[in-house]
Amino acid sequence: MRCVAYNAFGVPHEVLHLAERPVPEPGRGEIRVRMTLSPIHNHDLWTIRGEYGVKPPLPAIGGTEAAGIVDKVGEGVTAPAVGQRVAAGSIVGAWAEYFLARAAAVVPVPDAINDDVACQLMAMPLSAMMALEELGVRPDQWMIQNAATGAVGKTLAMIAKARGVHVVNVVRRSAGVAELAALGIGNAVSSAEAGWQKRVEAMTGGAPIVAALDSVGGEESRQLLHLLGEGGQLMTFGAMANQPMIVDPGDLIFKQTTIKGFWAAKLGSGPRRAEIPRAIGEIVRLAATGELKLTVEKAYPLEEAAEAARASMQPGRTGKIAFRA
Repeated sequence: MRCVAYNAFGVPHEVLHLAERPVPEPGRGEIRVRMTLSPIHNHDLWTIRGEYGVKPPLPAIGGTEAAGIVDKVGEGVTAPAVGQRVAAGSIVGAWAEYFLARAAAVVPVPDAINDDVACQLMAMPLSAMMALEELGVRPDQWMIQNAATGAVGKTLAMIAKARGVHVVNVVRRSAGVAELAALGIGNAVSSAEAGWQKRVEAMTGGAPIVAALDSVGGEESRQLLHLLGEGGQLMTFGAMANQPMIVDPGDLIFKQTTIKGFWAAKLGSGPRRAEIPRAIGEIVRLAATGELKLTVEKAYPLEEAAEAARASMQPGRTGKIAFRA
């Protein structure tokens, strides 16, 4: 089968290439899925660089999430059935014509959900929901996030809206405000515009911002922390700026704010693991009703691995870059 592989860690568009591998055979409790669409996530790129929290053995096939059709089932599998459309996350080697997944971990995809949404149904929405719940923001309270046009930002804003939580969505480009509005996401402000912090105060009507989700780092960490109210909490989700967080000690001391990290893999393997089926059920419902919108800007064939990797790192995208088999 064809796949997108890498033999060494490095810059994604330099190390990713088309390769041939044997079609995998499902073991007990596993299914084989014919991939239809698989997104490129930031954590996929960090893994390829060798700078993520886990390092796969080399050579490796990229990709951790996909949508597809069940092609074969292993011993002991009664569901899903061959021919069933499914979404799978936390898998290995998704950027291939076929991949394996645990039968118990995939999610059947209803007809109301298209492939663009289905291929992103697990990783980012589940992380966004877990982060929102970990922050403990209640209905009618305010929180703030940066990188709001990213997959996590959009997803969190939509889930929060469905739960009655108010979110200030900070973007880096003025065009990002209109991009979010087209998806029904409001309360957006561009940090490229002078005095944007005053606009945030006007949006909230002076209500305290109880939590912040920081996916950027650097100076933007300081900006979010400064906007938090008394006793607020900043959660660091990512480091798109590839810079250390900048923190004003005064915001920690005088407002008694706190900072904590988030990694879905840690929460999902701990006591919160039992909550995942409930969370996934809510995500599927929101996607099926159209309350959760996830877009793919462009899908590349497996042969164009380097081009897809370059495109995934370009700023200003309106949706995910993905591979199609």
